[in-house]
Amino acid sequence: VQLQASGGGLVQAGGSLRLSCAASGRTLSSYRMGWFRQAPGKEREFVAAVSGSGRNTYYADSVKDRFTISRDNAENTVYLQMNRLKPEDTAVYACAATSAPSIIPARYNYWGQGTQVTVSS
Repeated sequence: VQLQASGGGLVQAGGSLRLSCAASGRTLSSYRMGWFRQAPGKEREFVAAVSGSGRNTYYADSVKDRFTISRDNAENTVYLQMNRLKPEDTAVYACAATSAPSIIPARYNYWGQGTQVTVSS
């Protein structure tokens, strides 16, 4: 599976961005998909995940009620809608695919390149 993330950018605090993760190579519906982020000097952290069907979603407490993960299996694409962004959301965001439910990065088999999100105060 090849994953390509896009949609990052510079936004003011309180603003919104939508990240996309396009997959190729295999049918995305076979995988649970996750978004992770890594800020400078920090460990990579879990942000959100969605089941293969899209019916079940999971969020880190820090983004709950602000971010929404979704997927369009027909388009082989996963999205992360980010609202009410905060400066502490600044990080490189990456999408990943796993065949086993997990919020642990090491359990994800396939990774896309990251996309930078910068939130100014």
